[in-house]
Amino acid sequence: MRRHELSDAEWAFVQPLLPRSERGRRRLDDRTVLNGIVWKFRTGTAWRDVPERYGSWATLHTRFRRWAKDGTFERMLHAAQARADAVGDIEWLVSVDSTIVRAHQHAAGARKGGLRTPGLGRSRGGLTSKIHLACDGVGRPLAFTVTGGNTNDCTQFTAVMKAIRVPRLGQGRPRVRPDHVIGDKGYSSKAIRGWLRRRNIRHTIPERSDQVRNRLRRGSQGGRPPAFDKQVYKRRNVVERCFNRLKQWRGIATRYDKTAESYQAAVTLASLLMWA
Repeated sequence: MRRHELSDAEWAFVQPLLPRSERGRRRLDDRTVLNGIVWKFRTGTAWRDVPERYGSWATLHTRFRRWAKDGTFERMLHAAQARADAVGDIEWLVSVDSTIVRAHQHAAGARKGGLRTPGLGRSRGGLTSKIHLACDGVGRPLAFTVTGGNTNDCTQFTAVMKAIRVPRLGQGRPRVRPDHVIGDKGYSSKAIRGWLRRRNIRHTIPERSDQVRNRLRRGSQGGRPPAFDKQVYKRRNVVERCFNRLKQWRGIATRYDKTAESYQAAVTLASLLMWA
């Protein structure tokens, strides 16, 4: 095994989840292709600069784009989560947060039009993207969305929560509801708290200082402060550690992909290997 490639344990974990092609001519070995894709995103290099030992860069790019478009990476991630949930390995204390990603100049210039958005936002620092993510109690990604870097965290909360769908290995509906949700002050809003209460999801979200002042100013009409458990809130750091692990991949820490579809597939692949 070379540096930045899949270990034997990771390959043993991923191999049963890969789609199998029984028709057509013999194609390049899946492990070689996946190693090339992983090497590309772990190093942040360009597709044309991937070493020849992984085969033609065009083959790697074509296979990656095909798997990204048909949802292969997403299905693999859901299958890995289902296996973990079947043995009770998922801790449903879910932490939600977001992280900013600088976009390289090569990420700009995607074809405009259509239903897909590029997931890029412009701010003082230039073009950026933002990953909005929910992870389990030990810091493994459950679901995420990719938006422009100038998108507010609270606007993506329900989208991230609705993206949590862990299938059952046998019969039954996918699990979509956490036991408890932890978020920072960016998620402190009436709409979010109401959304969680309607679904009977316990949550630990601190109030913003302006909300505290407004509540105290109104006196008895301000109502009670929301429940807040400091000990539970201390466990929110797992989502920060999750982002730290994802950004060990240089192709994720800096976005080089023109389409949000490709970048999202890269984040999904890195998330998948965190379940190995």
